Amino acid sequence: MKFPDLKIGNLIPEMPIIQGGMAVRISTADLAAAVAEEGGIGLIAATGMSVDELKREIAKARDLTKGIVGINIMFAAKEFATLVKTAIDEKIDLIVSGAGFSRDIFSWGKASGVPIIPIVSTPKLAQLSEKLGAAGVVVEGKEAGGHLGTMESMKDLIPKVKAVVKIPVVAAGGIIDGSAIREAFQIGADAVQMGTRFVASKECNASERFKKLYLNANSEDVVLIQSPVGLPGRSIMNNFIRQLFDGDNLKPKTCDNCLKKCSRSFCILKALIRSQEGDTENGLVFSGERVGEIKDILSVKDIFKRLLFEMDKAESGV
Repeated sequence: MKFPDLKIGNLIPEMPIIQGGMAVRISTADLAAAVAEEGGIGLIAATGMSVDELKREIAKARDLTKGIVGINIMFAAKEFATLVKTAIDEKIDLIVSGAGFSRDIFSWGKASGVPIIPIVSTPKLAQLSEKLGAAGVVVEGKEAGGHLGTMESMKDLIPKVKAVVKIPVVAAGGIIDGSAIREAFQIGADAVQMGTRFVASKECNASERFKKLYLNANSEDVVLIQSPVGLPGRSIMNNFIRQLFDGDNLKPKTCDNCLKKCSRSFCILKALIRSQEGDTENGLVFSGERVGEIKDILSVKDIFKRLLFEMDKAESGV
């Protein structure tokens, strides 16, 4: 099938597919570069990284690919400004920002020529983003994993946003296969962002236990929690979530002050690190709504091959 033409700033990817930036250390240089090599846009998740670590990841990605590599960063992170400016200094291709909304980032992007793409969940915020200078917007619906800004479906949001902005609109949430990509394009999206499908890849930096939890999950295992960030979050049920739901005291004994604002109901940074490293029973495992449909771990190259096959199959109606 024919893809929509996508231009973000001066960037023109071969494939209008953006890999979601998943923290902490789920999407690092290996995954981002592999996606970029296939013609998509790869994102390094900067949240939770030190300045030196981010520099190393960007340099590693540059060694692995000549394709388009950006970062994803949570506005809620205390080191937001420092990490954004570090990425700009390291000549990153673009910056995607979510979990809150920054006005300042647009002036930083304009001064450096780096395209800024905020993650939004309302037409009003998409309009404001365009007015402030966004190169595009990721419109994320309720189907997404991680922090959520809405309980409205991506399928309902995309047409509403397309009606009020002229910049590229990227559909996100619940897109795990070629059929969903085709559907997103049909309702007006200029590109898609996929996170959950790329977690179940060989290049993803998540632990093998983390990936196996994805493969073994079913729809009943996917739940919503209240994140200390102040937003709902979609994750997979495990011992940690059961303790949270039971009202157990999970408040941290020490705090690194990694967030600008935090309820301190639990330490999200440590919970995400535990699961990434393999303790998936006592850590936080974010995932999208459709994780239960993923049943294999593939290379990024094979994921792209399958997506293209599924899109063509959906297009032909077979």
